[in-house]
Amino acid sequence: MACNSCSTGKNGQPKGCKNNGTCGTDSCNKLTVFDWLANMSLPNGEQPFDWVEVRYKNGRKHYYKNIEKLTLSIGDVVATQAPAGHDIGMVTLTGELVRVQMKRKNISSKPEDTLKIYRKATQKDIDIWTQAREREEPMKVKARQFAIDLRLEMKISDIEFQGDASKATFYYTAEDRVDFRELIKVFAREFRTRIEMKQVGFRQEAARLGGIGSCGRELCCSTWLTDFRSVSTSAARYQQLSLNPQKLAGQCGKLKCCLNYELDAYLDALKDFPKTDIKLKTEKGIAVCQKTDIFSGFMWYAYEGEWSNWHKITAHQANKIIDANKNNKPITSLEEFALDLAQNTKSDFENVVGQDSLTRFDSPKGHKKRKKNRGRNKTRNKSSNRKPQKSKNASK
Repeated sequence: MACNSCSTGKNGQPKGCKNNGTCGTDSCNKLTVFDWLANMSLPNGEQPFDWVEVRYKNGRKHYYKNIEKLTLSIGDVVATQAPAGHDIGMVTLTGELVRVQMKRKNISSKPEDTLKIYRKATQKDIDIWTQAREREEPMKVKARQFAIDLRLEMKISDIEFQGDASKATFYYTAEDRVDFRELIKVFAREFRTRIEMKQVGFRQEAARLGGIGSCGRELCCSTWLTDFRSVSTSAARYQQLSLNPQKLAGQCGKLKCCLNYELDAYLDALKDFPKTDIKLKTEKGIAVCQKTDIFSGFMWYAYEGEWSNWHKITAHQANKIIDANKNNKPITSLEEFALDLAQNTKSDFENVVGQDSLTRFDSPKGHKKRKKNRGRNKTRNKSSNRKPQKSKNASK
């Protein structure tokens, strides 16, 4: 998505708002929530909800109580309470929708758990915050080199400074437990600030960094997905997908979250299908399931010993044969249930928008050119066979 202040530059290239993720409309940031309750007025006597949602770097969000009764709107930069010092963030949501978000995320509003907003950020606060953000990228390069020198099995994926530049949080991923006590000493001596190490999962790392998925769109985890449910290979099996790790794994190295999107629809459709490991007993022989088409509702069976000859039946017919087998009534053969596999593959196209025929390039069109060339060659031959005439001046 693009914010309202984005524009198009020269040669059709997007110029952007140049705000680096801090635009006033907040419509081009990660995990943006549309405030669909903004235009609704509260009933008489109701006070507006005094909690606001504040976003930090890479989609990190927290909820704060507006104790000072500040007039806040989406896009305001505020100074918020932190365990030590203060932090700088941007307001992304206000009003009654904040109550809905807090309830959905099970965030407590008890007084002992309440964090407050100090003030709207001054220009000095913003300058310190901007200078700290500019230090993060070169620090990340050095931090990775220090971890390599100490031979630690970890990957430092991101660094986030607190708004007052008093603390730097290092986000890292690791397969096993890492002893980074010596690394923290090196960081404190080199960077001259308080250090906090925070381990995140591989999916959380992909959500923070972002990227483009194999579908060509931005990663779901970095744009709208907030709950990371476990994804197993059974989800791919139910959807009859090839168990290829290169195709099923996302940028985080784990199974793609989108495998769960249509899983419920497949499970509902599979309720009408018999299990594939059930064999059909016929007088001609025992048939084994070879293939299932969930969308069309067909199943293919082959007799034992005749694996190259498949018979196509519907799921209803398969269930009917299984019920007959339970009653010790085997059917004669699958041929009496099999469907005609021959399908009309010819497609009829209609010229509904006044276009030319789709088969206009099928017929060869080289005959006319050949005839024209033949005619030209004949005229050339006739002209060459004519005797040259002497000019009058030459005869004189």
